[in-house]
Amino acid sequence: MSLQDNHEERRYQRTPRSSQGGRRVAPSSRTERTQHTERPEHAERRSPSTRRKKRRRLGAWGTLIYILFVLGASALLAGVGWMWANDVLALNKAEHTAAVEITEGDTVGDVADKLKEQGLIEYKFVFQLFCSLTHVSGKAGEEGAKITPGTYELNTDMDYRALISSMGSGSANRMVTTVTIPEGMTEAQIFELLEEKGVSTVEQLEDTAANYDFNFSFLKGVQPLGDPKRLEGYLFPDTYEFYMGEDPVNVLNKMILRFDEVFTDEMRADIQEAGYTINQAVIIASMIEKETDGSDQGKISSVIYNRLDRPTSETAGYLNIDATILYATGGTVVDLNADTPYNTRTHTGLPPTAIANPGTDALKAAVYPDTTKYYYYALGDDGKHSFFATYREQQNFIATQELYKNEK
Repeated sequence: MSLQDNHEERRYQRTPRSSQGGRRVAPSSRTERTQHTERPEHAERRSPSTRRKKRRRLGAWGTLIYILFVLGASALLAGVGWMWANDVLALNKAEHTAAVEITEGDTVGDVADKLKEQGLIEYKFVFQLFCSLTHVSGKAGEEGAKITPGTYELNTDMDYRALISSMGSGSANRMVTTVTIPEGMTEAQIFELLEEKGVSTVEQLEDTAANYDFNFSFLKGVQPLGDPKRLEGYLFPDTYEFYMGEDPVNVLNKMILRFDEVFTDEMRADIQEAGYTINQAVIIASMIEKETDGSDQGKISSVIYNRLDRPTSETAGYLNIDATILYATGGTVVDLNADTPYNTRTHTGLPPTAIANPGTDALKAAVYPDTTKYYYYALGDDGKHSFFATYREQQNFIATQELYKNEK
């Protein structure tokens, strides 16, 4: 075979079998037809452009829902915030005034509860949050606390800041009450009156009287701390103005300070020159206050001193004053055999403490008694005291008075 024949043969072999007339013929195989022929819906489902369009439609709805959610949440928060702001700033509130009593030891939460109960705030949580942000903390009455125990007149025109400042120690909204303490009242009776007037409680006053060391020289050594009667006789009867819910230390200090003003330096010097202490003079004055209406205090005082100064006299140092027994036992019936150091029929000398809080006249009578020889006195049918030097004289007088006939 020649070289030319080989070339022709190779060219013949490269010619495709399926070629006819120089054109390609479509495959007749079923498999090949299947591979190149698909259903229209399948082609559409798998189309990338179709999937992108669908994503765009879903993305648009999601964005719209998100925007609506954000707008709704914003509107809700704005509405809540506006309500809170109205409460904080005291806007759009109906006019209302209330008295709020803050007691010692109240926390910010307790104060919020009381303001809410009185209709002065709407949201306790917001008030507490405001207090936290403005450094209002601690308990009422504690050192450094901005809220002070007391009773305050507050109203709905006050925003949170005004409410807090109005409950401070220097507040002009602190309610004041006037209390008149009559002469001859006991410490216990005074404490009950002060509680009734809303000044303080009996418990707080008793605890303060017993345990607070008031800075007055005449109280030193009177009675040991812990004895609630140590101030008996030193709470001067007068008319006072107190803050409602006031600190009991301030309440008692005000009355003791008044005593300090009335019982002058001259009186103190004179009683000490007579050989008696200020405390003894106060005890004597308290007995004078309880034994007479005031018209004969100087004579009553002279009887007491005569018995004290002359223990070898007929009275043998016994004062025999029934008011001291009643102070210890209470009631109106005198138990002559009562087992108490206040029984001046069975114990010589003065009782342990004063038995009442004397006024100015009784204090002066205790310092400046009349000069007499009387050791006895008795109340007559005319409502006045008669005075005697001897027991026999007294008994003879009593026998003539209708007042005593029913006692036998």
